[in-house]
Amino acid sequence: MGSERRERMKALGARLRGLRAEVGLTGAVVAQRAGVGQPTVSKVENGRMVPSADVLDRLSRALGLGEPTAGEVRDLLAAVETASDSGQSADGVTSAGMAVDEEVRSARLVRSFQCVVLPAMLQSAEYARHVFESAPGVTPEVVGRAVAARVERQSVLYEPGRESVFVLTEAVLRTWPGSPALMLAQLDRLLAVESLSTVRLGVIPWRRPVPVLPRHGFTLCDRRAVVVEAFDGERVSDGSGELASYEEMFGRFEQAAVFGGEGRELLLHVMQEFRDLGDAITL
Repeated sequence: MGSERRERMKALGARLRGLRAEVGLTGAVVAQRAGVGQPTVSKVENGRMVPSADVLDRLSRALGLGEPTAGEVRDLLAAVETASDSGQSADGVTSAGMAVDEEVRSARLVRSFQCVVLPAMLQSAEYARHVFESAPGVTPEVVGRAVAARVERQSVLYEPGRESVFVLTEAVLRTWPGSPALMLAQLDRLLAVESLSTVRLGVIPWRRPVPVLPRHGFTLCDRRAVVVEAFDGERVSDGSGELASYEEMFGRFEQAAVFGGEGRELLLHVMQEFRDLGDAITL
């Protein structure tokens, strides 16, 4: 990350931290009022994360900022976004990706549909490495940090009180990077995650028609925001109309998927095919 951008991030964080101190609130209280995770508040205040405009507005409302002061912090964010940046964020993508990450981490209910690539929260380290290495201009150091951040994100799967529902097309299981051995390890991880009481994992088999042709993946965070994935990045939307549309779409994909024993049987079948493919390659 370039020094100019880093210094402006620190300036934004210091200003928000000072405003919080002025009103006598803890980071935990601000996080609760803003509907974000406490790590988000800490990272922003310490200059380690660039908040999205939506997250910054939530923090401003949580702090009770008047329009002049809220406008000031928006200007500080704009200065960060226009600063020169010679590197990439710890997510291996963009600073906006870090805000998306926090949306997922702060949600108690996560519902994700994917039609090509595995959801980030289910990716093994090696699978994630291939995902990040496919981005243009990345360095091994950036990829390593990105993989570590992605694996760390997955800890939310094991937290009591959370619920995660994943719906994949069978194409996701058969779109593979690396080697058959990598996919065998990845599918084994899916079996392990599927057994968690906090997780439901469904697959739409190729033999079933999809209710609508999917154009991209998306993730619903509670019932307040949707992370929409596109070829060039991700965006967070909390518009009621768009959110309702994605809620309905997820429900339709969920109804078409198989869960439980039928889903595990499908995973085991695909694993056997990868074993056969691996044996054929080594012959």
